[in-house]
Amino acid sequence: MNLLAQLQLTDSAFPSGLYTLSHGLEGYAQAGPVDVAALLEDTLLNSAGPGDAAALALTHRAVAADDWDTVVEVDRRLHAVKLNREIRAAAVRTGRQVLQTASQVFATPELSTLADLVAARATPGNHAVVLGTAYAGLGVPVSAAVTSDLFAYATSWVGAAVRLRRLDFRQAQIVLYGAAAAIKKAAGGALAARTPRDLHASTPIADTMSAAHERAEARLFTT
Repeated sequence: MNLLAQLQLTDSAFPSGLYTLSHGLEGYAQAGPVDVAALLEDTLLNSAGPGDAAALALTHRAVAADDWDTVVEVDRRLHAVKLNREIRAAAVRTGRQVLQTASQVFATPELSTLADLVAARATPGNHAVVLGTAYAGLGVPVSAAVTSDLFAYATSWVGAAVRLRRLDFRQAQIVLYGAAAAIKKAAGGALAARTPRDLHASTPIADTMSAAHERAEARLFTT
């Protein structure tokens, strides 16, 4: 059953709101030509991996240990390392969307506890933290949870590239398959995180693009 729950959470049909995000790609596309494959690899290794995926891993372990103080610390740290307003807002919006839906679908005690903390404004409720809580409560192994989330990120990324007409559907699948090595490496780095201070991101150009995207006259995506 935990495999089926894992697949359901990573399915693009799950109402997480990820379809509203380009993960920064739209900002790059507005600035000029984009090497989608190279940019995806860069974000996996320098942002999604050491940031969100590491937060998911740390949350998963903390929830399994019933250590909610660490869950809150991880959530706040992840929120802090997201430097741009639109990125922070999107992470919380999609996180709360997943939390609301997953709490009804799976109804685990862990999701209920996190929902109470978010409702009390004790913690932001970032997307990665919600997923880490959901996976832990459903008994999905942490390594599988991290890999699944990174794959879902890459799937969302290439989907945005198609909608931005930077790839066609076949090229998107080629890029997605080609990202396997980067996903594996990013997952390994994320699973090596041991404390909230291990969370980080190093994407100065992406942060600049996000700041410009936030003020763009026309936008298809919220990030």
